[in-house]
Amino acid sequence: MSSSSPKHLQHFEGGNALSAFRAQALLPRLQAVSARIVGVSARHVHWVWSDTALDAAATDKLAALLTYGDAAETSAEGELVVVMPRLGTVSPWASKATDIAHNCGLDIHRVERVTEFRLQLKSGLIDALKGGARPLSREELQACAMLLHDRMTESVAFDREAGRHLFDARPAEPLAHVDVIGQGRAALEVANKDFGLALSDDEIDYLVKAFTELKRNPSDVELMMFAQANSEHCRHKIFNADFTIDGERQPLSMFGMIRNTEKLAPQSTVIAYSDNAAVMEGGPVERWLPQGYTNAPQYGARAETAHVLMKVETHNHPTAISPFPGASTGAGGEIRDEGATGRGSKPKAGLTGFHVSNLNLPGTNEPWENDAVGKPEHIASPLQIMTEGPLGGAAFNNEFGRPNLAGYFRVFEQTVAGVRRGYHKPIMIAGGLGTISAGQTDKLPFGAGTLLVQLGGPGMRIGMGGGAASSMAAGTNTAALDFDSVQRGNPEIQRRAQEVINHCWALGATNPIMAIHDVGAGGISNAFPELVDGAGKGATFDIRKVPLEETGLAPKEIWCNESQERYVLAVNPDLLPLFDEMCRRERAPYAVVGIATDDRELILEDGPGGERPIDMPMDVLLGKPPKMHRDVTRVARTEQPLNLTGVNLDEVALSVLRHPTVASKRFLITIGDRTVGGMSHRDQMVGPWQVPVADCAVTLADYAGFRGEAMSMGERTPLASLDAPASGRMAVAEAITNLLAAPIELSRVKLSANWMAACGEAGEDAALYDTVKAVGMELCPALGIGIPVGKDSLSMRTRWSDQGETKQVVAPVSLVVTAFVTLDDVRGTLTPQLKTDTPAGLDTTLILIDLGQGRNRMGGSMLAQVLGQFGDTVPDVDDPAQLKALVAVVNELRAAGKLLAYHDRSDGGLWAAACEMAFAGHVGVSLNVDLLVTEGDGISDSRADMGDSKNWAAQVGERRNELTLKALFNEELGVVLQVATADRDEVIRTLRAHGLSRHSHVVGKTNNRRAVEVWRDAKTVFSAPLQQLHQAWDEVSWRINAQRDNPACADSEHAAAGAPDDTGLHVALSFDASEDVAAPFIAKARPKVAILREQGVNSHVEMSYAMAQAGFDTFDVHMSDLQAGRARLEQFHGLVACGGFSYGDTLGAGEGWARSVLFNPLLAEQFTTFFQRQDTFALGVCNGCQMMAALSPIIPGAQDWPKFTRNKSEQFEARLSQVEILESPSIFFQGMAGSRLPIAVAHGEGFADFSQRGDAARVHRAMRFVDSAGRPTEAYPANPNGSPDGLTSVTTADGRFTVLMPHPERVFRNVQLSWTSGDVSARSPWARMFGNARRWVG
Repeated sequence: MSSSSPKHLQHFEGGNALSAFRAQALLPRLQAVSARIVGVSARHVHWVWSDTALDAAATDKLAALLTYGDAAETSAEGELVVVMPRLGTVSPWASKATDIAHNCGLDIHRVERVTEFRLQLKSGLIDALKGGARPLSREELQACAMLLHDRMTESVAFDREAGRHLFDARPAEPLAHVDVIGQGRAALEVANKDFGLALSDDEIDYLVKAFTELKRNPSDVELMMFAQANSEHCRHKIFNADFTIDGERQPLSMFGMIRNTEKLAPQSTVIAYSDNAAVMEGGPVERWLPQGYTNAPQYGARAETAHVLMKVETHNHPTAISPFPGASTGAGGEIRDEGATGRGSKPKAGLTGFHVSNLNLPGTNEPWENDAVGKPEHIASPLQIMTEGPLGGAAFNNEFGRPNLAGYFRVFEQTVAGVRRGYHKPIMIAGGLGTISAGQTDKLPFGAGTLLVQLGGPGMRIGMGGGAASSMAAGTNTAALDFDSVQRGNPEIQRRAQEVINHCWALGATNPIMAIHDVGAGGISNAFPELVDGAGKGATFDIRKVPLEETGLAPKEIWCNESQERYVLAVNPDLLPLFDEMCRRERAPYAVVGIATDDRELILEDGPGGERPIDMPMDVLLGKPPKMHRDVTRVARTEQPLNLTGVNLDEVALSVLRHPTVASKRFLITIGDRTVGGMSHRDQMVGPWQVPVADCAVTLADYAGFRGEAMSMGERTPLASLDAPASGRMAVAEAITNLLAAPIELSRVKLSANWMAACGEAGEDAALYDTVKAVGMELCPALGIGIPVGKDSLSMRTRWSDQGETKQVVAPVSLVVTAFVTLDDVRGTLTPQLKTDTPAGLDTTLILIDLGQGRNRMGGSMLAQVLGQFGDTVPDVDDPAQLKALVAVVNELRAAGKLLAYHDRSDGGLWAAACEMAFAGHVGVSLNVDLLVTEGDGISDSRADMGDSKNWAAQVGERRNELTLKALFNEELGVVLQVATADRDEVIRTLRAHGLSRHSHVVGKTNNRRAVEVWRDAKTVFSAPLQQLHQAWDEVSWRINAQRDNPACADSEHAAAGAPDDTGLHVALSFDASEDVAAPFIAKARPKVAILREQGVNSHVEMSYAMAQAGFDTFDVHMSDLQAGRARLEQFHGLVACGGFSYGDTLGAGEGWARSVLFNPLLAEQFTTFFQRQDTFALGVCNGCQMMAALSPIIPGAQDWPKFTRNKSEQFEARLSQVEILESPSIFFQGMAGSRLPIAVAHGEGFADFSQRGDAARVHRAMRFVDSAGRPTEAYPANPNGSPDGLTSVTTADGRFTVLMPHPERVFRNVQLSWTSGDVSARSPWARMFGNARRWVG
């Protein structure tokens, strides 16, 4: 079990690594390799590296630590396949597990985890006679191994002992030089190819000239650094280039045209184009934060002005190569941008978007997928990207603790005008908004002697050359270089770094950070020079000071790798002791890597006075290589008109709803936490049935008031296949019609523009330029809106060779717009949910405002796509003044209380909009298209007004069918409003006053038939039950969930979609929520409560606020405070263990946190004493629930509590769930028993498992999940984790200690709930829980 060398290795067998349903799903794929495989199982095995053999006590402690999850049921029979982290790398799991071991006092270097798969073989008659099954051939074993590991992030072997090689020290390549002096340009050309530098010809010339003048050869470090810093990815050369189009010199660069928007509409902008994120004016807020950074400081309120920051990034190339880590680090990098603005800032809420080619879902045969083209071997398929990528992005947001509240998902792959269009190179967008104190927006100019610090994770051999790789066409790079650009994410360490940043900016004037930059493309080789260049300085760095976690890194890998979760800071040397104290408390690693100098030289030395891998003037690195000039031509694209002859409405109505672009996005939404932070007002899920149809996210500015922010997205990229400028205008307009669900002022709106194109392809550069011009010089100025932030990715093509044939898929020019705005009051926000609970009841009317003015241009519509056509003319924004009028009229009607529901018209047209509104409201709709099918151009004559539309009505037939299809499925700009029928005429008068009545039509009514109907000429031409349509719309999510998660759960949720007997969430209270039971006690005293957190916990701030509102003084107690003796539990009356991901849920959720108590004698005694005092109470929520359940041996009366383990779905579940509060001794729930109400849920391990701990018959139950009828349920998703009898909270006999999985602290105000029937301005019923605790203390 151990080696004889000084490096002592031993292994510990772990638990089960493959659940029954995952084994079941894997088996057919393995059987396709060999029919003799009859079973597959897997277990974890842990390898531990220590200096010497551990003594018996340490070995026992380690064995206990590494016992988690279900016991393994693998046999030693069968073929062995060992999957381990990629050799030479350190996995995020190892980083976190090693942290736990160290915090438990174990003296080890590292613990790693491998997965051992066993393939059971069936033996034939002859095999049996020979004594066993014939082994698989070498080729079969290799083929099975390919199915069991991700070759981008894992290695594979066929015996257990191979795990030892995870700890092999690797020799580093020495520093190398390229002989420019001796061999001139040729030497650089070879290096360019070998190192994957992606240097252009003029950059090679520039470098030859620069180093010839310096009279020395460049090192490989200098070349790698230069290539990253000057890659298209970092320098945006094309956007800054001069353009000649069709022989005509253009007056402005594309960046110049974008800047034009802010030149003309600078209002509300604080920072544009000059930092990691843009900043717009916010307003007064009540900050709630610890009033210090050490010794368990008290939380308190602080009034200040806080601005809003916004950023939207793409991470397309890494997501194509390895979807989970690619999307994960895409989200992580964007979050770092939001934390590294000014002198430090705070991310708040996120959004996500995906574009991919056809999904080809197993079990489907969709008409739009008939013409398959294949893909390059080492790029992930669209289905893999949409299965694993969203999980990666969600996992990072969830663990970091940022809600994801908006997004989009588009599938497009089609041959249009002779070009194969699609997204084999996907778009993965990560964006969001954050907050920054008004006094921290400007980076300070710092002087010589300022310390240059790296904060965050260590360096590893990952992401080498990622900036350059991202600047190439997918598929043209070698697989080896693509491997090099794979990332790995560790959100929990980024959370620790962010906590330090939060402490720093909270100090205001004494913030030790003078300037901060995130580490992204190019790693610290790009971030450090940018940081010092911003202050006009040079710097000297010591390569030995760069923290590393892997051996054998060459100098170029140490300096240029793209390891994630890092920031670079300029720190005031006088304040370093204070900064050091914060970092130690948060356990956030940091290192002083360099020092700023006055001379503008960049020096990297190997120890003081040692060899210099870098010694170059700053202006050689960041100086201006020759400005790019692009001489391009336009290519006119034409297509056939849409042919609708013989198209059957009954068929296309369903196929449009089934298309992934239109279909329910719930598979992307329920995996992402939407409530963490307690600042969410409007998320994607709408109404009592939580249907994912909201296109506008709304957050609150603070916990006290109703000010807030809204954000939305808009994109119509397929239109660019024919008309790129139109697609750009439609993207901007759609972002605004989505945003208009919130009470916005147009003049305060700011846009982020993400531009993607396949530059270099015929016509694409010119199409991109024309689109930027349309948006930057025309539309945005007409709307009075600025674009202060954006990003470009201009290698959006995939080229590969398939049996000698060159194939190519080119993305159309793709503009994705994100709109941001501040709101004076979030309470006017509308949703698409059709309301039937107002005085109007069912007597409501739907009004369509058609900004397409009856043109019905069908090009690029979902109808065209599902028919395998495209069409000849695409929708466009013809009159920006009408869009401004739309904003004004919706705001006027909203303020007058006339609007019940609001939805924009986009993909799928009026048909999809009306269906989504009906699904959300659980109510039937009757659409009437009579006013939409009158002939004429809708401008010069409107026959409905002239009285002869009846003549047309008589000509029933093909023409009427065509007009009906166009009316229902055109995707012209527009919105659908629900109003009370009694208000209809007044609403139309208001529309007329704004000049919008001519193209506003009454198009439908709600009905009580649970059906969606289409009426024309006094007859129904279509009718289908609401449930049937909802099921079609839900199908994509069901199919993806069935192969991604537990298929039984997927089937259960799909069956529930649109179920007629589902009455939805409801609020039924047994108490008066408006009564403040703590009020009599608040004046007497404020008992002290420890708000306890461990590294990775992220729900502590909202918890401290909720407890403080109930009359407690709350204190920020980090476990490190208790371990170091800076705080003691004896100071406190109460303790709350908060939610989040302590140690990233490594070694079992909450278990690592609990063991860091139980395995530390001082802490174990302190906690035991606290629990045994008779005047104390404690609450554990989510991660804290798991942790306290694991502490049950030392909690009096907790002996019957279960262990909380993996959800039955094996997925993170973020839901608004219905619970019932049970009669129990819990001090928190007194007087609340019998109440049923919704609550926020966000966890991956909430299943109450009595098989490993506790007693289900004797445990004191406090809360359970119930269905819409109020019955306790185990049915998914009403019960999101599958716990028996719906159990989700337990307490002790004396009621002092209670744990629960849902999150009451995130919904203590009604305005924080995704849905409630309560008064939006009031405290929510959940506030009673905290008040009860205060009443108990007395």
